[in-house]
Amino acid sequence: MGSIAAETEGAWERLVRFIATEDGQEHLGEPVDRDLDIGAALASLEPVKVRKFTGSSLLDPSLKSTGSILTIKSILPPLSKAEVGTIRCVGLNYRNHAKEMNLTIPTYPSVFFKPASCLNGSNAPLLIPHQATDNQADYEAELAIIIGRDCRNISEENALDYVLGYACSNDVTARKWQFAGGNTQWGYGKGFDGFAPLGPCIVSQRRIPNSSEIEIKTILNGETMQEGRADDMIFSIPAIVSHLSQGTTLEPGTVIMTGTPHGIGVSRNPPVFLQDGDDVRIVGSHGLGSLVNRVVYEATPAKAKVNGSRTQDHVNVGS
Repeated sequence: MGSIAAETEGAWERLVRFIATEDGQEHLGEPVDRDLDIGAALASLEPVKVRKFTGSSLLDPSLKSTGSILTIKSILPPLSKAEVGTIRCVGLNYRNHAKEMNLTIPTYPSVFFKPASCLNGSNAPLLIPHQATDNQADYEAELAIIIGRDCRNISEENALDYVLGYACSNDVTARKWQFAGGNTQWGYGKGFDGFAPLGPCIVSQRRIPNSSEIEIKTILNGETMQEGRADDMIFSIPAIVSHLSQGTTLEPGTVIMTGTPHGIGVSRNPPVFLQDGDDVRIVGSHGLGSLVNRVVYEATPAKAKVNGSRTQDHVNVGS
């Protein structure tokens, strides 16, 4: 069985899903400028030209360029919520991160899940719900793997044959809820709406033959907070894909977030948490570019009287 990268050779290196300025419709395409940082360009209000592709899903192996050029009006997550499904995440997977947290190197990958409702896009608001606006929202730069075909019980040696490509992601975390009640509640503290930004594009394996060389970092308001390389991972990308496939079918579109490097906000002295109006960027090498989000705090619910006696919560979102 050949790799997905080999089968799609010549088709695309970087794909984006976007709304076009010209017709207001959703399209797939590849940036005309091979090396352009798409997210950073859009954040600077630079026009980004894209070669339109056939098809409506990045998972379609028959995608090809139509030859027409469109301009990005707004960028979407590379995959839809329906295509992504449940997002698989690996915790504590960088050696330097384990060191900064004074934690023992795990024997097996620590796995948790984010619901599809966590999916968010680049150059979009990162809404922190009012339940987490009390100095606890944290960033976690992560390299995401996108699975391209059904895989189950695969070996490490064959794992990359099932990988469609890579993207930047942010495992946004509400720290107090993560450890609420003295228990570890990763799925809850990391599972709020929009807490898994992904993008701005997906980069094919044919552009990244050695995934261990990928660099990922967090830049918060212009300051580099995290910086690491995939070769610092405790469990490699092939090891992660193989492990997660044991007894479980990973379907096309499955997103795997592979852990964060050292430098998270909660580990700093003093701690650094995401504030309303912050510019947070997860930046990847090899064409991954900048996953850009502006932090927006949700307003605290106001109590309004109902029938002169009872009260009712009213949530004013993002205003």
